[in-house]
Amino acid sequence: MLRKHSKKPVRPVEAIAPPSEAEVVIAVASVTLLVMILGALSQSPVWLLGLLVFLPGAASALCTVRQTKFVFAWTGLVVIITMLVRQGDGRPWLDRILMVLLTLVLGAASVYACHRRISREQEMMRLRSTAAAMQRHILRPLPMLTDDVLVNGVYEPVQEDRLVGGDIYDVVNSPWGTRVLIGDVQGKGLPAVGAAFAVIGAFRATAHQEPTLTALVDALDASVVRHNSYAAQTGDDERFVTALILNIDAGAEAQAVNCGHVLPQMLQDATVTTLALTSGVPLGLAELADEPATVDWFVFPPGATLLLTTDGLTETRDADGAFYPLTESLTRRVSLSPTHLPRALYDDARAFAGESGQHDDVAVLTVRRSPNR
Repeated sequence: MLRKHSKKPVRPVEAIAPPSEAEVVIAVASVTLLVMILGALSQSPVWLLGLLVFLPGAASALCTVRQTKFVFAWTGLVVIITMLVRQGDGRPWLDRILMVLLTLVLGAASVYACHRRISREQEMMRLRSTAAAMQRHILRPLPMLTDDVLVNGVYEPVQEDRLVGGDIYDVVNSPWGTRVLIGDVQGKGLPAVGAAFAVIGAFRATAHQEPTLTALVDALDASVVRHNSYAAQTGDDERFVTALILNIDAGAEAQAVNCGHVLPQMLQDATVTTLALTSGVPLGLAELADEPATVDWFVFPPGATLLLTTDGLTETRDADGAFYPLTESLTRRVSLSPTHLPRALYDDARAFAGESGQHDDVAVLTVRRSPNR
């Protein structure tokens, strides 16, 4: 049975909080007082009063509709009272009327703009909430614990506002052991997400039915082929998916099928070893291969940790075009727990790339024998 080892908080999806009512009142009063003081010092209070016209516009970008209406009402009241009180200063009445009309028109426009802004924010909130729900269904929260392994890790899309990318992973507790999938869909955008969903859906359904990894890989390949046929009908590009599929049971050895994916690393006794696996063709391209998928066996002893990554980590580059040195970074962090290692590697890779470097969606998983074993 697949179990969540611990509850991971979901990244909140919320808009920027508006200022409090007290903050709005203090800000408006302060600006009004400043304008009055400058007007008295410059002997031009009426003309400097025009600076208050910009208050509702500023409020519309930061405040709620109610707060913007308050700023509009305050500004209109101050302008009208000032115009009436200073009617004997020689200014033409037409100028006064135009000032009042300008204040009212810009204030009303600011309230309307605030209403539109909040409507767009609410729509974006709904869309992001939907995307967050999609991510929870497509990519289950980590860590995950089965009878055989504890899988931990981190997934980060390169665009912070895009919750779902082309990197995929999943864990299924089958009758033949725990099946672990990590993959990377060619390309980006919604078409890549569609291919990702096709592979994960096929994996979750077939991992419980097929006793061999080769049959499971054949089913995954067929799912990508079907997805590509639908994509061709709608004019979208065809996709392939690099993937690594593991089968880990109570035995000392584990099985793996590598479909053109990044090779896994094994961490044991302060050493880092890259597993020598046969590299097959990516999912969706099996008909181009000369031979069927090959199952590799490797020793996976208790206490060892498997590190699975997508090429978003290995192909991270700095500003000079140098690739991220994953093996050297792993060697320095081999003593870290499997819980903290994925995040440490991701943060180090982002720091290596810097602002001007190149980085992509990243998925990093650690697989360790279950503590129950």
